[in-house]
Amino acid sequence: MRKSDLVAAISEKTGVPKVDVLVALESFFSEVKDSLSNGENVYIRGFGSFVIKRRAQKVGRHIKKNKSIVIPEHFIPSFKPAKVFVEQVKDNVNALPADGADEDDD
Repeated sequence: MRKSDLVAAISEKTGVPKVDVLVALESFFSEVKDSLSNGENVYIRGFGSFVIKRRAQKVGRHIKKNKSIVIPEHFIPSFKPAKVFVEQVKDNVNALPADGADEDDD
C-alpha cells in the first residue's frame, strides 16, 4: 500500500475528500518528523512508538582504499509497534512467499 492508496482508503471510509485526507496525513508525517528532529519521541497508544535510537561510535572499513574509518555516534529514527498491533498482524496475515518479497514492489 502506497500513500495514495492509504489516502483513497481513508477518504472512502470517512467520506472526507481526498485532498483533506492528504493534508491531514502530510501534517501527521510533518509533526512526527519535527518531534523526532527535536529529540522527542512520539507515542500512539494501540499503534506504536516513533523513537530516536542512538548508534554508538564504531570503526568501519573503506573498502576501495582499504582503510579503517571512524563512524561517529549518531541517532536514527525507529518505529516500535504496540503489542496489540503486533498481535493483530500475527493473527491476520497469511504466510508471505518464501523469499519474503512483496509482489507489489515495482
